[in-house]
Amino acid sequence: MTPHLTDPFLPDETLAVAAWPDAVIDQMGHDPRSPYTERFWLPILGPTTTFLLRHLADRLDQCPDGFDLPLADTAHALGLGTKGGRNSPFLRAIARAVKFNAIQHSGGSSIAVRRRLAPLTRQQISRLPAPLRDAHDEWNREAIRPPDPEQIRRRARRLALSLAELGEPDEAIERQLHRWKIHPAMAHDAVNWTRLRRRESSRHITPDSGQEPAAGATTVA
Repeated sequence: MTPHLTDPFLPDETLAVAAWPDAVIDQMGHDPRSPYTERFWLPILGPTTTFLLRHLADRLDQCPDGFDLPLADTAHALGLGTKGGRNSPFLRAIARAVKFNAIQHSGGSSIAVRRRLAPLTRQQISRLPAPLRDAHDEWNREAIRPPDPEQIRRRARRLALSLAELGEPDEAIERQLHRWKIHPAMAHDAVNWTRLRRRESSRHITPDSGQEPAAGATTVA
């Protein structure tokens, strides 16, 4: 069925595009615009299909409830053609995304698109060039290595500062950090650090101003 996905589609048609939710892949997968996709999925999908999935991810960010995708206009916007029926570069890219489970045909002129790509399977990894296979192994080792306390502290402080800059009060920031599984002690430290940093900022004190920051306030890399 997959190779014939594009049979009903004509270049002057419009596809109805919706998100394809998946609780597991949405949690553990990779954004089509991520370094993982660019480095490891690109050799599998090819540049045309990867670029298409990036484009669809951008559109779903703008229209999370779905949107209409004019085939000819989108193909031209991506530098692709629609001539050649289902053998056109654009429709081949859609069919290839279906083959790799990134898009599914929802019936008629409708498709559902994953917002995350699954990690490569063992078989897909085996198809990568040897240097990329080694790089993927290293990426996996780094991904499962637990962060050290200093990394957690820096991350908590960055998150707290971002929330404070959005106008969130201290109590709300601390609760949100808890929801993000940051240890209460780390969350409390991050809120205190953010409060001190913003107070210093309001006094025009910056990390490289030559002035000594208040106790407990350090620069987050």
